[in-house]
Amino acid sequence: MTEPVALTAVFDAEQSMRLAREAFDIEASAILGLKSRIGPSFAQTVQAMLNIRGRVVVMGMGKSGHIGRKMAATLASTGTPALFVHSGEAIHGDLGMVRGDDLLVAISNSGESDELAAVLPVVKRLGTPVVAMTGRLDSTLARHADLVLDCGVEKEACPLNLAPTASSVAQMAMGDALAVALLDARGFKAEDFARSHPAGTLGRRLLTHVRDVMRTGDAVPRVASQARLTEVMREMSHKGLGAVAIVDGPQQSLLGIFTDGDLRRLVEKGVDLRVANARQVMSASPKTVLPSALAVDAAQLMERHRITSVLVVDEAGTLCGALNSNDLMRAKVI
Repeated sequence: MTEPVALTAVFDAEQSMRLAREAFDIEASAILGLKSRIGPSFAQTVQAMLNIRGRVVVMGMGKSGHIGRKMAATLASTGTPALFVHSGEAIHGDLGMVRGDDLLVAISNSGESDELAAVLPVVKRLGTPVVAMTGRLDSTLARHADLVLDCGVEKEACPLNLAPTASSVAQMAMGDALAVALLDARGFKAEDFARSHPAGTLGRRLLTHVRDVMRTGDAVPRVASQARLTEVMREMSHKGLGAVAIVDGPQQSLLGIFTDGDLRRLVEKGVDLRVANARQVMSASPKTVLPSALAVDAAQLMERHRITSVLVVDEAGTLCGALNSNDLMRAKVI
């Protein structure tokens, strides 16, 4: 068994920082160099992706495969049905995932990947259009593709000019450029993005409605307008919302609200708490939201008016729920 070769070197902090800065310069230059190569083939690729009935299938090997996986994920999350198929696995059965109404994006910096070369004839027989993302326009991949996106770079950021670095960044940037152009052409909106990311922050903000997080039924603190203040305080303490809705009898029409802040102000004024009733101490016309409102809108309402809770009413003004900032925090809306 051959022993691994031990590499010994003296760490030079200044050298490491110099190489890092140089890598940034090289990779930034690689991305900027793509701008002059955006032409008709790019627009034709976007049009082809818009027109296909199937999906965008992205293939690649090695570092190009990693870039391809990210590209497919970005396309899928921005409105373009896409999947990644490893070209090494494709020639051992996964090519069955590709159909004639798909579009293949084949990524290879050299354009001479043996695995992609083996895939191309089969894909061509299926009638699947092929887009090559390559750094060599005279390569086998470029010659057999229907459209070619030039991702060539002058040199890699690797000091040996060997490890895929600047070329990988250029491929990723080209993939992002396609995704951006496609989402704009599709009229893709923030709401559409949220539907693809329901567990993310944006998804929660755009998909969570008040009805999804509000308290309902017995969890909503409420008293009739004739209730004594002692009953009001008991209800407020028991339900833990920091506020009580004042309602009009069986119809549950909302009349007002009484908060713990209102209680403190009554004490400061010296009001006799034993004789006051709910109607006398409530604040009329409280801030309310509809169940169909976005929870984030309720959060903004509370922030704008510097309140910690809000009542929920239906179109007829009937009390149907309540929520406070803690409810919104638990739902990760704020």
